Amino acid sequence: MFTPPSRSLEEIHGSVSTAAGSPWKRLLAFGGPAYLVSVGYMDPGNWATDIEGGARFGYQLLWVLVLSNLMAILLQTLSARLGIVTRRDLAQACRDAYPRPVAGALWLLCEIAIAACDLAEILGAAIALQLLFHLPLLWGVLLTAIDTFFILFLLQLGVKRFESIIRWIIGIVGVCFLVELWLAKPLFGEVLTGLVPILTPESLYVAVGILGATVMPHNLYLHSALVQTREIDDTSAGKRQACRYNFFDSIIALNAALFINVAILVLAAAVFFKRQIIVTEIQQAQVLLAPLLGTSLASILFGVALLLAGQSSTLTGTLAGQVVMEGFLNVRMQPWIRRALTRGLALIPAVLTIVFLGEGQVYQLLIFSQVVLSLQLPFAVVPLVRFTGDRQRMGEFVSPLWLKALALIVSAVIIGLNCWLVSRYLNGYLIAPAVALAALLFYLLIEPWLGTRAPVVRPTMPLGPLPALDLPRYERILVPLDHSVKDSIALRHAAAFARQHGARLLLVHVEDGATSRVYGSLSSTAEVEAGRNYLTSVIKALEKESIACELLIYHSNRAADEIIRAARQYKVDLIVMASHGHGKLGDLIYGETIERVRHAVPVPLLVVQ
Repeated sequence: MFTPPSRSLEEIHGSVSTAAGSPWKRLLAFGGPAYLVSVGYMDPGNWATDIEGGARFGYQLLWVLVLSNLMAILLQTLSARLGIVTRRDLAQACRDAYPRPVAGALWLLCEIAIAACDLAEILGAAIALQLLFHLPLLWGVLLTAIDTFFILFLLQLGVKRFESIIRWIIGIVGVCFLVELWLAKPLFGEVLTGLVPILTPESLYVAVGILGATVMPHNLYLHSALVQTREIDDTSAGKRQACRYNFFDSIIALNAALFINVAILVLAAAVFFKRQIIVTEIQQAQVLLAPLLGTSLASILFGVALLLAGQSSTLTGTLAGQVVMEGFLNVRMQPWIRRALTRGLALIPAVLTIVFLGEGQVYQLLIFSQVVLSLQLPFAVVPLVRFTGDRQRMGEFVSPLWLKALALIVSAVIIGLNCWLVSRYLNGYLIAPAVALAALLFYLLIEPWLGTRAPVVRPTMPLGPLPALDLPRYERILVPLDHSVKDSIALRHAAAFARQHGARLLLVHVEDGATSRVYGSLSSTAEVEAGRNYLTSVIKALEKESIACELLIYHSNRAADEIIRAARQYKVDLIVMASHGHGKLGDLIYGETIERVRHAVPVPLLVVQ
């Protein structure tokens, strides 16, 4: 995919309008990205750490939840600002700023975090299926592979329905816990004591797990991409308005997630801690709720909320995985391949744990997955704080001194807690990876003082002189473009046809990025905008050669279908496509666009390499 050399904010036709209407309507227009991010803050991993914290330590760790949520609001706000101002997501910014080995290491760590998050969602969904339908846990784990197709179906519904579904899920889970709290009747005065900061060596592991479960590293990458789907004026006032409304969006969405997490911890403290019941698995918590609260409704609501929370949070890992891979590696896969890869990596430890260690260890595996997320967090937070504090990158929107100080304090707390945890549990097997991670983190911390590295700019391929060839006469020639070096090759051949016989070129580009798959024609990302500029420059170059052309842009994850539709609609005489050059394995991963077009459209197809 073409890497945009600029961060233009030029309006794109069909993007989400945020200019008209009252402030309330503009808030609704900007609202959405934070809700998609917030579902990751109430996944089954959060449930495990919240139940563990409440059952073992009562309300003692409630302050950790509140502090973690404040950290999340701060960091997600910085993430949104980065995307709005620079029109680059965090992964793209890392790829631009750091040497390739460093960017590769950050990508690998982020993939591990996504797999850990997906592991929690697998286990949570399997546990919920066991609670509601009495399925064996292993069967439930294997059944979660099916949700790959469920997620892909949801992504096809479009932005309005998609965000509406997410809001309904959050609302239903919230109502479930309102009823649970009403049945548990916790004492408000006792709950408030949990806001007093207390941290003991015994509660450190769970506290770090709560932190990792709440401030999810891959959500920082995702949020910086999702905010770019809104139409923003290319002015200081427009950017400032977008930052303000996205800040409100983050506060509303993340506080809704905080309520659910607090409700889980308070429920565990009120029901289990008071009766000195140590919960060793989520199933145990659900089974005990009915007799302790005096109604089977409690256990049913618990299972329903767990299933919904697990399925909704799966969306976060799916979208984040695509954004991270595209941003760091500049590689795109078909959605089902990307989803299957993430799910496959998470299935392995889940199945091995159940088969060899037994179902009793699943609960601890859930908590461990959240600790893994926390350990990866500094490697996302440090670059985010560094980029948003860089005046050359952010301009007038650079973080003010007080915000930099606050962000540095948050970073120091996160790094300090993780170092404390590692020092307590470090053994011989972990020394080598711990040293490698420490070296990487040290580099990220001192990198701003090593000298500014020029951003990586990958220019477009020049068209060059267009040869004249003797060809049959054609009137309308369709040329699919994908912003790669292949474009120049295809355009040379197509332009030769057009110049010889006065044909009109129909330039077709299909945007199939992670956000385009969710928002369709409503998407407005940095790559979409910069890609539009690239295509515009191609048109100018062709028109300079007196070649008539027309630009057609589609937003879909089915490039072949859009090319076929355009060829039929405009009744083209010839299609010119550049070959990708990979074999059958590449076709499986990246799709077989040429083959599908060749069989579906009854016109000549010229494939050039």
